[in-house]
Amino acid sequence: MGFARFMSSLVGRLLRIVAGIALIVVGLAVVRGTGGIILAIVGLVPLVAGISHVCVFAPLFGGPFFAKDIK
Repeated sequence: MGFARFMSSLVGRLLRIVAGIALIVVGLAVVRGTGGIILAIVGLVPLVAGISHVCVFAPLFGGPFFAKDIK
């Protein structure tokens, strides 16, 4: 449950947002072709999760999906 608690914190949310933006930028600017587009789409997952305050991996570790349920 420590993982889910960390990811629901402000630092965890910012980390997901930054990671999502980084994946999108790398996908669109560095990787060419279909692989870059796929990487940019994958980058949307942590970006949207950080903005909407959900953690898609917490249920895999026994935590709740919505961060509000952790606190």
